[in-house]
Amino acid sequence: MTENTTLIIDADDTLWENNVHFEDATDRFLDLVGTRGGERDSVRARLESIERTNVPVHGYGSVGFTRSLLETLEAVTGVMPTRAERETITALGHGVRNMPIQFLPDVVDTLSSLRRSYRLILFTKGDAAEQSDKVHRSGAAALFHEVEVTPEKKPADYRRLIATHSIERARGWMVGNSPRSDINPALGVGLGAVFIPHHSTWSLEHEEVSAPVGARLKILDRFPELLDHFPIRSER
Repeated sequence: MTENTTLIIDADDTLWENNVHFEDATDRFLDLVGTRGGERDSVRARLESIERTNVPVHGYGSVGFTRSLLETLEAVTGVMPTRAERETITALGHGVRNMPIQFLPDVVDTLSSLRRSYRLILFTKGDAAEQSDKVHRSGAAALFHEVEVTPEKKPADYRRLIATHSIERARGWMVGNSPRSDINPALGVGLGAVFIPHHSTWSLEHEEVSAPVGARLKILDRFPELLDHFPIRSER
């Protein structure tokens, strides 16, 4: 493989659409709360605040999202959700749990090319069962040499990944759409980072990109542009 370079690649909103499904469910939830007199912008802000509180306790994914929707409805209306409302919100959670896997443009072909010359590790954050199911349904495991599912992506998680897979920091790169989970912690532990912004990155993943002096940072518009920066070794 080319210079023993390892590309560590995020999944949600880097390989396939994810947050658009949560946003669609959120819009439906706001419609529901609107029938109870809730104002969309204030309800959305309340939901974000409740999610910030719940994520460290209950984690990411559809179960925590459903809990946050129920708590938001109760907080806004001042009463417990009705049975019908609970069923509606639970259905929204099931919808995002079983979201279709929609790869972003040219992702599969790009991964297939990169895999011939680089070690590829899929590093995805969230509920273990939920994220593993996405990997299974997508068939993405066949495009990577290793797959890691982690509850969080903090510096300690990157250090564990580096140790587990014997990654040379100077030849390792994290590729993702989230400054908070993909870019900043990777740069902080000495990896390079490739930031590929997504138009629908979750608000809780927003953060200013912070590159230490001497850090290796690339910013791309589209996933296939990786091939411009990580050339494929020619075979003879």
